[in-house]
Amino acid sequence: MSVTTEDGGRLNAFAKEPRMEVMDVATSQSRKRSSMMMLVTGGLLVAAMVAVTVAIS
Repeated sequence: MSVTTEDGGRLNAFAKEPRMEVMDVATSQSRKRSSMMMLVTGGLLVAAMVAVTVAIS
């Protein structure tokens, strides 16, 4: 954490920003695939939970 001293002696703390990462095309596409897979899996999980709820009631 970076700390600076303002006028009057007050301390002000800033969070460190993460380093920027340059992504190539292959990395970008693999991240898109994994996020799409997580979205599909989440949708299937929600559909299964709705089906169980309907079956119970």
